[in-house]
Amino acid sequence: MAARILIVDDHLAARTTIRSLLDWHGFQICGEAANGKEAIERVIELKPNIILLDINMPVMTGSQAAFEIRRIAPQVKILFFTIHEAPELIARLRPFAHGFVSKSAAGTELIPVLSRLAGVPQEPRKRQVKRI
Repeated sequence: MAARILIVDDHLAARTTIRSLLDWHGFQICGEAANGKEAIERVIELKPNIILLDINMPVMTGSQAAFEIRRIAPQVKILFFTIHEAPELIARLRPFAHGFVSKSAAGTELIPVLSRLAGVPQEPRKRQVKRI
């Protein structure tokens, strides 16, 4: 059974783009939320396996939501997906996270990290041979 992914970001355009990318790569999206409060409600309702969670959001931040999600659904894997790369922030959130992906590195890092969390085998990269 494919891992069920919940996308949590306060920007509709970001959620739409992420959903399209994940759909294209064959991931199963079970829902979306626009803030931490909605994320908690969706976790209870949809029972995702993985949450792709932004940090800065209105109503309830991703870090506050992660704390509560860890309490109510400790088996859920949380992947923080954020513009923030400050080492002190990452260190503070590490107990709640199964990974961090910077939004600026989404094109190269998001799919491999989600695949690892979902237990999807990765195809080995083919080495390019430069002919002289």
